[in-house]
Amino acid sequence: MEQLVEQYKQGYSKILKELEGLTEEQLLFKPSEKSWSIREIIIHVSDAELVHIHRMKAVLSEDNPILTAFDQDLWTTRLNSQYVDHQLYLQLFKSMRESFLPILHHLTEQDYLRIGTHNQAGQLTFKEILEHSIEHVDTHIRQIRRIKNLF
Repeated sequence: MEQLVEQYKQGYSKILKELEGLTEEQLLFKPSEKSWSIREIIIHVSDAELVHIHRMKAVLSEDNPILTAFDQDLWTTRLNSQYVDHQLYLQLFKSMRESFLPILHHLTEQDYLRIGTHNQAGQLTFKEILEHSIEHVDTHIRQIRRIKNLF
């Protein structure tokens, strides 16, 4: 479990490394009309972290809570993520991750087995939700790299 906690901890620095030296033009570039820009990806990663932490806290605190999905595309378009200050969202992501680390450090093996029921994916353990949060950042880092390679 320590390895998972360490991977979770590294998420912010991994994102920050990918953003080094990017211009405003690069942050706003969209490979296609339906694609997200790097700025939108950053905002989405932070939004998703908010949801993941809510899910993890619910699973740790409640007995088999209902975990709901959210429409990431609607959050991105209707909340105008292309025009939001991504630096604020990077700080929010960092703060959320740092604030959750003390909780992770005090969990037992039994805590990792606690479950919640997702309205689309079915039953999920705490460990699966944590792993998804880690993988989610890695997936979007790969997406950012693909966009950077188009410049």
